[in-house]
Amino acid sequence: MSKQTPSQTVGPFFHLDLPFEGGDVLVTANTKGERILLEGRVVDGDGEPLNDALIEIWQANAEGRYDHPEDAQEKQIDPEFHGWGRCPTSQDGVYRFQTVRPGPVPGPGNTLQAPHINVIVFARGMLRHLTTRVYFEGEALNADDPILARVTDTKRRETLIAKKQNGGSAVYRFDIVLQGANETVFFAA
Repeated sequence: MSKQTPSQTVGPFFHLDLPFEGGDVLVTANTKGERILLEGRVVDGDGEPLNDALIEIWQANAEGRYDHPEDAQEKQIDPEFHGWGRCPTSQDGVYRFQTVRPGPVPGPGNTLQAPHINVIVFARGMLRHLTTRVYFEGEALNADDPILARVTDTKRRETLIAKKQNGGSAVYRFDIVLQGANETVFFAA
């Protein structure tokens, strides 16, 4: 006797098991570097917020070194910074990370990559996560970044640039648009 497999969609189960308390705070009182707040909204193609997405980031420290055994640079490791975090979106689709502005890291062919934060987006209905990067508005190294240079359309390239917000602290806004006319650039993982 054969039984049918029930029809199901992916998620939304990210809020149940994947987030963890403090996953959005990557810094301590002793972390080296310029503290920043990276925040934004995750929206669908109609501009509606996703209230059950999960954003994961990983990045180099302020010196430009990853806390990973395969990063063999002679730059300092910051024992107070591990460069990885995870944050669910709020009811309004908002996420926030307390982190440091990363330093530049080596790129392909002995090039130098501009300071950036790697981002993975998990959301309902997506069978595969999406991968993108956050670059910083006004960063001189953006002009020569080998990965950013692969996005030749200047309007599309702008979807990878976090905008510094007005105010006393370093707050960068990076909205993630999953599809449509202003879709964020996503990279093959």
